[in-house]
Amino acid sequence: MVSEHRTADVNFESLLRIFTIPEGPDSTLTQIEEKLSRNLNQFLREHIVAEEKPLLEIEKDFSNASIPEQPEFVSDHTQHLLDTLVSHSVHTSAPSFIGHMTSALPYFLMPLSKIMIALNQNLVKIETSKAFTPLERQVLGMLHRLIYQRDDNFYAQWMHSANHSLGAFCSGGTIANITALWVARNNALRAQGEFKGVEKEGLFKAMRHYGYEGLAVLVSERGHYSLKKAADVLGIGQEGLVAIKTDNDNRICPAALKEKIAELKQQNIKPFAVIGVAGTTETGTIDPLQEIAAICQAEGCHFHVDAAWGGATLMSNNYRHLLAGTELADSVTIDAHKQLYIPMGAGMVLFKDPEAMKSIEHHAQYILRKGSKDLGSHTLEGSRSGMAMLVYAAMHIISRPGYELLINQSIEKAKYFAELIEAQPDFELVSKPELCLLTYRYLPAHIRQALMAANSEQKAELNELLNELTKFIQKRQRETGKSFVSRTRLNPIHLDRLNTIVFRVVLANPLTGKDILGSVLEEQRCIAAQAPNLMGKIEQVVEKINAS
Repeated sequence: MVSEHRTADVNFESLLRIFTIPEGPDSTLTQIEEKLSRNLNQFLREHIVAEEKPLLEIEKDFSNASIPEQPEFVSDHTQHLLDTLVSHSVHTSAPSFIGHMTSALPYFLMPLSKIMIALNQNLVKIETSKAFTPLERQVLGMLHRLIYQRDDNFYAQWMHSANHSLGAFCSGGTIANITALWVARNNALRAQGEFKGVEKEGLFKAMRHYGYEGLAVLVSERGHYSLKKAADVLGIGQEGLVAIKTDNDNRICPAALKEKIAELKQQNIKPFAVIGVAGTTETGTIDPLQEIAAICQAEGCHFHVDAAWGGATLMSNNYRHLLAGTELADSVTIDAHKQLYIPMGAGMVLFKDPEAMKSIEHHAQYILRKGSKDLGSHTLEGSRSGMAMLVYAAMHIISRPGYELLINQSIEKAKYFAELIEAQPDFELVSKPELCLLTYRYLPAHIRQALMAANSEQKAELNELLNELTKFIQKRQRETGKSFVSRTRLNPIHLDRLNTIVFRVVLANPLTGKDILGSVLEEQRCIAAQAPNLMGKIEQVVEKINAS
């Protein structure tokens, strides 16, 4: 800790120094840079404290709403950030923190990020990005080819075409999904006769012209929450996002999808898009994409695949078949900050048809000129950083076979953990892994037997107590700081669709060894023993069930 609070002088000469000359070799910031370069994971282990500090206590360090009147020395402020911010951040790259979508990052991204930040390119237009524009177009082409497998002539024709786009770089899956549905909506309500199109005349006039009573997007019950935002932003309303029931494996039911489309049409509601999920957030489940594609083709609906999580699986020749049907989609979302191991803030949406994004094309005389190669003419976001550089670098340094190894080990590790859970007498595997996500809960054998024998009322009572136990274990484990799993809510068929809280793990981190997985279970087992009151209530219900 800094023993006394020092302030620097406010003068133009000192301000110029922070723009031009770095601090000396003994400064705090220089030492941090050296440690980050030598061993990133060790630096994070040393500076992020294990035991959780209450958020109310952390808020006290960030409670002053006044902009400082006097500057601080760089080293002093860096030490302040280490003490108040870094030390109480989430150690997302820790091998034992297996509840996050984020993972450890390759070390080379740190120095490359410095280059990207120093260049400070703005990808909205060619004048502020120059070489970054063709680089981003190439990255989009590489991901497009990964999905759609078109030939060299296709990419030679379309990848750098000023009047076309194979997709858009976004800050994440939310913006990517919104962009896909924006394109779908505008194409569904395109110009016709005297009607100039929804983008010109708005939703009210578009609905009146086409004679629709409403618009709908259909997705499984396991669709990501970002889709509600998309429905809201695009003016169809959250009620226009129609949930389709899922089967025992959390996959959308094609028969139910067909029925719902027919029902909506009878109500004169236009189902303009259907979303297939390739890797649900809760369980990593992949919808039957080929069947959905056939339904969409027959019904004239835009078929979007939300592969924000699972899209990277296409890199693996062993597991690519799990995403069969993705190539039939009109648009696909992929997040590079998930299993492409890129820092947060790198999502993409790809379109099969290079003409598709013309429905959202925007120009402005001072910035996005017609006929230019400005990327901003086809993106929802305006000013954007050059994150594509990091994806470009990773795809060259790691390569497709390298990503294949990472994907394979993550899926195989999830299978191992599932087998380990099933071998325990006091844990229940709730959802088997299809990718590298799975869910489970603490459930001793005698309680499981009672749950199976219980009537509906008893089952609901016991399940609610087990939910409380799962929450207790997950929260205590997080607070202790040795390891972390997240939790979510499912509705398993074998529990009569009761709301069931489960542990959720994501095994994407290549640093996570099999030994860690066993220790996570052992820690949860020990924490359960620390809840005698809750366990006592559970045992009382079990006795009541056994007696009946």
